[in-house]
Amino acid sequence: MFAVPDNTLLRPENPALRHPVRVALEVAADRDRWKHLLRYDPDERFATLVEKGEHQEVWLMSWLPGQRTDLHDHAFASGAFTLVSGHLTEAVARRAPGGRAVTELHALSAGQSRVFGPGYVHEVRNDGPDPAISVHVYRDAERAMRSYHLDPLGGPVLD
Repeated sequence: MFAVPDNTLLRPENPALRHPVRVALEVAADRDRWKHLLRYDPDERFATLVEKGEHQEVWLMSWLPGQRTDLHDHAFASGAFTLVSGHLTEAVARRAPGGRAVTELHALSAGQSRVFGPGYVHEVRNDGPDPAISVHVYRDAERAMRSYHLDPLGGPVLD
């Protein structure tokens, strides 16, 4: 048996301590929170701000078949993204120990998440036949994208 004294206070949750995947999953599951914002743009991937707080930004993105990002990082931001529907492919580019270039592919389906930190270089694309929707959480800095190109021998190089 567990007894809680009458004078016990519950401390409010600190949003900055919640893992960004938890935030992305929570927002993804609450469609009423973002469905009025959802659009599909035939010319480019659609992105819109869902909410902005002191410690994080939450973005909604839609991806028609064939739409993609360029190779990029998010500067000093860390965070995560969760796929709400459809399929996306993430290609992560990095320099392995010894200096050789490595590209890792991650195929994502609805409900799966990926995390990133400062300097995490990747591109995301919709190779599937159907539209995709994702929720992205950016921490410690506003959403930014720095472009890279891939040196086949040395790995990602900041443009």
